Amino acid sequence: MDILIFFSFLFSILHAAAAAAEPCSITMCGKNEVPIRFPFHQQGKQPQSCGYPGFYLGCDTQNMIHLKLPYSGDFFVRRINYLDQLIHLYDPDGCLPRRLLSFNLSGSPFVAVFHHNYTFLSCPTQVMRSRFTSTIGCLSNSTHSVLATSSIELAKRMASSSCRIITTVPIPVSWPAESDEDYTAELDADIQLTWHAPHCGECEEQGGTCGLKDKTSKEIDCFHLPKSSGSLTVFRIICLSISVPALSCAVGMAVYACCHDDNRHQARQNPREQNGPAAVSPQRMVGVTGLDESTIESFEKMVLGESRRIPGPNDGTCPICLSEYLSKDTIRCIPKCKHCFHAECIDEWLRMNTTCPVCRNKPSAGDTNSHIDPV
Repeated sequence: MDILIFFSFLFSILHAAAAAAEPCSITMCGKNEVPIRFPFHQQGKQPQSCGYPGFYLGCDTQNMIHLKLPYSGDFFVRRINYLDQLIHLYDPDGCLPRRLLSFNLSGSPFVAVFHHNYTFLSCPTQVMRSRFTSTIGCLSNSTHSVLATSSIELAKRMASSSCRIITTVPIPVSWPAESDEDYTAELDADIQLTWHAPHCGECEEQGGTCGLKDKTSKEIDCFHLPKSSGSLTVFRIICLSISVPALSCAVGMAVYACCHDDNRHQARQNPREQNGPAAVSPQRMVGVTGLDESTIESFEKMVLGESRRIPGPNDGTCPICLSEYLSKDTIRCIPKCKHCFHAECIDEWLRMNTTCPVCRNKPSAGDTNSHIDPV
């Protein structure tokens, strides 16, 4: 009977693993070479569950892929780098500088990789022909030429002569500017944007494909991993299926043995059955294995901001649960070694252990004076 229950339990786990949600298929927009897959999905051709909210792409009658930003309108998609989480956009009308004058990423999941302030100026065309060649053609006419410069000093000098400052706006760029003195730009290069959620870089790096675990949540999973990883997963499931019944059996035997020993001990204490002096059994001592709550709570906690910068010798992943830190996560740092973790992870660890799970140093309440820079 026990064997039948065990194999039923094993079959249910394997069946649940095999029935896990699979990601949607990759689509293309006509002959466009840009594949559309999670977190993006093509409107009208794939259901919303095939993508992440805000990552909707359209395909027009000329088979051009376009992305609509809530406050900046439609842009054509040049390419998508799923490994590095980058998307390259360009203007359908061929005048990107005009779009940059009012470019706004609010309401979208995308952010600029880098940005730099540029000042747009309008100058008499005759003056520009004699001094500069990098004017913005689609914004210029026969009498006035428009140029953009990242140099504040250059903009001030030109404005004091014959030019007029139109506006100064932050422009998304592919790399940070090293030197902006006496530099003008046409600003016709593609806009390069990235996204932080969902984070699929690790899955892509392992050769897998990201997708939603189910159609009702935003939790993601990694599918189509190499066979070696799949075999390892099945092995872990089998080990878990064996260990759980074995542990249950061991607990049951231990309870039985404990009850049996108590009955024998009571029988020996009965004076009618006692043939000799009563034996005194040693009292069991239960020791506290971890730190007390007051010591744990004395270690500093902090809430991560948008930068998700972790102080001390830490990276962007909690060493205990192996999950990536997100903004508004609460973390706790051990003051002696400055290793940081999710607060709920390290609290549970320190209740059962007295050492740091990374370096094995022993923290104490006396170490709480160590200073940790805020996030």
